[in-house]
Amino acid sequence: MNSEVAGDLQRRAAVHAALSDPARLAITDTLVDGDASPSELATLLAMPSNLLAHHLRVLEAAGVVSRHRSEGDRRRSYLRLVAGSLVDAMVGPRAGTARRVLFVCTANSARSHLAAALWRQASSVPAASAGTRPASAIDPGAIEAAGRRQLPLPRLRPRHIGDVRHDGDLVVTVCDLAHEELGALAAVHWSVPDPVAAGDRGSFDAALDELDRRVSVLAPRLAAS
Repeated sequence: MNSEVAGDLQRRAAVHAALSDPARLAITDTLVDGDASPSELATLLAMPSNLLAHHLRVLEAAGVVSRHRSEGDRRRSYLRLVAGSLVDAMVGPRAGTARRVLFVCTANSARSHLAAALWRQASSVPAASAGTRPASAIDPGAIEAAGRRQLPLPRLRPRHIGDVRHDGDLVVTVCDLAHEELGALAAVHWSVPDPVAAGDRGSFDAALDELDRRVSVLAPRLAAS
């Protein structure tokens, strides 16, 4: 057995060991659809913060969970499942339904529009987008990124969530600041870095890649109500 194969076996064994505890499985089940802060996880799981911190250390050490600082409230951090850590294949399916998926970011100028466009290709559940502080137009970088991917992107005017949200919508925030503004109104959070702030082609492509990955995980797990 060569060293590369042995290393991969060790990594996979560490993941399985980390997921052998029911509490840690509950954490990964909670994170499979979106990100959460430690305090949000503690509330959702009714788990004492010191016990949650212990389980998170195990999951982070095994490379199953990672954390990063919020782009909104810089004091807050968000936890997410690490892509390719085997978790997607090991987490039980969620029987979820929604009339529509509403993707929300702050300006409704890039991430939320791109997420809705990707969703329309992946699911029969309708999708829309909105912002908490809408800009005047879709950012040109988002339009160019969609064009490079041959992703149909309707040229819709950014709209405020108050004018778009309907009862029965599953609200998915794709922006830390929007998530922190909406609080419990957001059912799912995807902590995606703002490509508009960076302004370069690579940042828009990276955001589109991350949104595509998130959509591919959630779309098969959500049915139309």
